[in-house]
Amino acid sequence: MAPTRYALTLEFDGTPFFGLQRQKDGPSVQQAVEEAVHGVTGEEVTLHSAGRTDTGVHALAMRSHFDVESKLTPFRMGEAINAHLRPAPIAVTHCEVVPEDWHARFSCIGRRYLYRIINRRAPLTLEKNRAWLVSPDCDAEAMHRAAQSLLGHHDFTTFRSVHCQAKSPLKTLDRLDVSRHGDEIRIEVAARSFLHHQVRSMVGCLALVGMGRWNEGRIAEVLEAKDRQELGLNAPSHGLYFVEAIYPDDRHGA
Repeated sequence: MAPTRYALTLEFDGTPFFGLQRQKDGPSVQQAVEEAVHGVTGEEVTLHSAGRTDTGVHALAMRSHFDVESKLTPFRMGEAINAHLRPAPIAVTHCEVVPEDWHARFSCIGRRYLYRIINRRAPLTLEKNRAWLVSPDCDAEAMHRAAQSLLGHHDFTTFRSVHCQAKSPLKTLDRLDVSRHGDEIRIEVAARSFLHHQVRSMVGCLALVGMGRWNEGRIAEVLEAKDRQELGLNAPSHGLYFVEAIYPDDRHGA
């Protein structure tokens, strides 16, 4: 019989991990989940995920999958994995069986991220490692206006990590909204896929606009430069959240 493909929706606090993917020099979300599945089934598995996250990046609903010979119901599989994951800050919030041609990464047609800035003078306590503290007053409306120049299909070389493994710097940005909610500034981003560090790099530059260090037109200028040396600031990883992976005819809304 063919193995069963289980799709998971994962929520995790990225603080103690060196990212989602397995790393040689530190713990990862992938390793923790693979070891939990092995604890449940006795089988060695490889976890495939919709996105890759850096050290300290969080996820509200990362979609992943693995194949096993075991035939547990999705409910029992999810519950058992959660039991083996404790006390790691990772939770399976949904588990389902999917067709063998469904792939967490390659079937995904869209990804959404959220970046959280806390704009206040006082240090963070409850939000430490959950948001970026920016103390100077920020103009969120100016950030939003500047952000609109990044929408559409562009060469995002300026906002691309030198370690990015993507074959092309060309990406299409579908959404980049900035809004204020009290002391919190939320940057909501959507695209089919992203370059390594693209979201954090865009947020860092928008923060410079918000603080008045850059004028609004500077964002369009650094985009057009196609030069990483023009990048003003790379926002820290702990304010970034993977929010949703989108699939055609998805039966489970993350």
